[in-house]
Amino acid sequence: MRVSKEKAAHNRQRILTSAARLFREQGIAATGVDSITEDAGLTHGGLYSQFGSKEAIAAEAIRFALARGKRVWQRALERNPGKRALPAIVDSYLSRAHRDAPGTGCVVAALGTDIARQPRRVRKAFTREIKDDLEFLSRLMPDDRKGHRYEDAIVAFASMAGALILARAVSDEDLSELILKSTAKRVIKHGKVRATGRR
Repeated sequence: MRVSKEKAAHNRQRILTSAARLFREQGIAATGVDSITEDAGLTHGGLYSQFGSKEAIAAEAIRFALARGKRVWQRALERNPGKRALPAIVDSYLSRAHRDAPGTGCVVAALGTDIARQPRRVRKAFTREIKDDLEFLSRLMPDDRKGHRYEDAIVAFASMAGALILARAVSDEDLSELILKSTAKRVIKHGKVRATGRR
């Protein structure tokens, strides 16, 4: 039976939503096509007619999840314009709520090491989106020089993602909280120091 364009688009969205969450919760290698189709409520045929391979699903799901993450940042910027945007994004990213929700959180913190082992197609999709994320973040950095803003965005995001990975990994709740709070404080402070021209 032929599926309408609207239904096909809806099915595609369901597959990407399920795959993006399951990959972040379980890892790419540990997530089979069976679990994605079951979670999405679709058949193998429906999945393969949309994507053709698990590698294609992984590439699209990573792009999909990173794009959603960027929309979260965009909403934070709209609610907190100007100099308040960076602290709002950092505080939200390095929160207990984000730490405790890997399935819906940052792809980098959940899958960074996993993606490094993926085929080129998956890594290219990831790289394209990360460059876009860094460009977005660089526009929130206070330095007047574009090159410096981009470098500051790299440092800020690497610090944030690394802190989230560590905060999830440790078994000591107090240490986990300290990792999140200390990193947030330093990333925000660095932005303010840059804004005043002091190093």
